[in-house]
Amino acid sequence: MTFVKFGCALVVAAGFSVAAAQAQQGNSISVQVSGLRNNNGDVRCGLYNSAATFPKSGQEFKGVVAPISGQHATCTFTDVAPGVYAVAFFHAEKGETKMRTGFFGQPEEGYGFSRDAKGSMGPPAFNAAAYTYAGGATSWPATITYP
Repeated sequence: MTFVKFGCALVVAAGFSVAAAQAQQGNSISVQVSGLRNNNGDVRCGLYNSAATFPKSGQEFKGVVAPISGQHATCTFTDVAPGVYAVAFFHAEKGETKMRTGFFGQPEEGYGFSRDAKGSMGPPAFNAAAYTYAGGATSWPATITYP
């Protein structure tokens, strides 16, 4: 599996949010992204709720765009029902809506996953990046990786 699928998955992460019938107001997941190399652009994050969709194009549960300040960004997903979730994100330094990849699908810009999960020859498995979310307000730390 290449990073092409991951890059395509975040094409619409900021534009599409699928409403879940069980979503509850007041429930939020904030992902604190650190390690950004500059304050250019923004960070685009996708929240996924199943292994079958992680991180497939257009299949994120919710997507957000977070501004960068002090080389940190916070992606906040609101109205999230309790469940199991994983996050994929990338640094859109030039305002990209899709992660740039090289000839073999290798990322050309910073990217990362919740739990700082790493994949082998592609993105990590959903279970490696997933957290169990019980509701309320929670924060997950994450560090961006640059090629």
